[in-house]
Amino acid sequence: MFDIPWTVAVAPPSQDPTHWLDTLGRLGLALFVGAAIGLDRQLQHKPAGLRTHMLVSFGAALFAAIPLELGASYEALSRSAQGVATGVGFLGAGEILHKKSLSNIKGLTSAAAVWVSAALGFAAGCGLWSLATLGALLAFVVLRSGSTDLERPLRTLMRSRRRPLRSPQTPRSRPPMPPPPAEP
Repeated sequence: MFDIPWTVAVAPPSQDPTHWLDTLGRLGLALFVGAAIGLDRQLQHKPAGLRTHMLVSFGAALFAAIPLELGASYEALSRSAQGVATGVGFLGAGEILHKKSLSNIKGLTSAAAVWVSAALGFAAGCGLWSLATLGALLAFVVLRSGSTDLERPLRTLMRSRRRPLRSPQTPRSRPPMPPPPAEP
């Protein structure tokens, strides 16, 4: 038959200690940024907590590191990012619970947090240290601010826009009716 030479499509292992430390740092950063988001979700007693977010972020970092380690093109890295975003979208969809009415949807914030964890992990896997760290910090701030700190002033503003300009104590007067037309 045919003699097909089988080659392994992996990069040769690097013996450079700085390469190993860089890889360890990237994966460690991915775990850290996942933990920063997962900690808030764990404190809020959400189903996707600390370990879930750490694993999502870590997995995304691995999907970023694999093409980089293989010396693949940026197009391959872009396809890997698309695959991570799609896969995590399914994971986030499982986090969302839809009740009988559209006004009673639960889990959107948790699904978004899983999505952000994956993006931060991918950034860490690519070696974008400052982006991953600042992104985790900002995501943690957004999640910790909660609905009371952000939504209360917005609700107050929206209520004030719905109220009439005059006070509720004054009776509502109608403008005078025009006189009936004169008969010729």
